[in-house]
Amino acid sequence: MAAEQQVRAGRTKRLPRAVRERQILDAAVDVFSRLGFHAASMDEISEVAGISKPMLYAYLGSKEELFTACTRRESARLMEAIATGVEVDRAADVQLWTGLRAFFGFVGEHRASWLVLHRQAASQGGPFAAELAELRGRAIGLVAELVARAAEEAGVPGTGARDAESMAAALVGAGESLADWWLDHPDEPSGVVAARLMNLVWMGFGDLVDGRVWHAPARG
Repeated sequence: MAAEQQVRAGRTKRLPRAVRERQILDAAVDVFSRLGFHAASMDEISEVAGISKPMLYAYLGSKEELFTACTRRESARLMEAIATGVEVDRAADVQLWTGLRAFFGFVGEHRASWLVLHRQAASQGGPFAAELAELRGRAIGLVAELVARAAEEAGVPGTGARDAESMAAALVGAGESLADWWLDHPDEPSGVVAARLMNLVWMGFGDLVDGRVWHAPARG
C-alpha cells in the first residue's frame, strides 16, 4: 500500500512544464526506440514516464505529435553536439575529424536517439521522413561549409557551392550508413568507427584540397 501511494504521489507531483516535457520525451524516445512507432503505445509511454495518459495527451498531444517532438529534440541535440565538437580554428582535416568524433560520440552515447531519428523516422515516411530530411539538410550544410572553406584556404580553383554540397552529401550519407551498421556492432569503440570513416573520406578530400583529381581514361 505504501509503495502504491508513493507511485501515485510521484504521478501527481507538480513539476515545471519544461521538466515534465523532458520527462515525457525521454520516456517516449526509450519506448519508440525499443518497439518502433506502430508497436509503441501511449499506455506504455505514460507508464515509463510515470504520468497518467490524459496528462501525456495534454502535454504533447497524439502519438504522431509526440513522435515528431522526439525527432525534433533529438535532431537538435545531435546538431548541437556536432557544432560544439568541431574545432573551427584548426586545420580542415582536424575540423572534419573532430566533427566525426562528435557525431559518433553522440550516436554511441544516445543510441536510442539515433534509432528514433534514423531507423524509425525513415521507415515511417510522410512528415517523419520530412523531419529526417531537414536534419540531413542541416548536416550537409554544416559539412559543405567546411569543404568550401578548406578549398578556399588551399587556393583550389573551381570549387563552387555545388561541388562542396555534393561532397558533403556523400560524407553525410556515409556517416549515416556507418552509424546504422554500428548499431548492430556496439562492441566497436566510437573513436575507431570515426577513424575508419575519416580515413575513407579524407584521403579523397585531401587530394581534392591539394588540387589532385581523378580523370576517367579516354576511350580507345
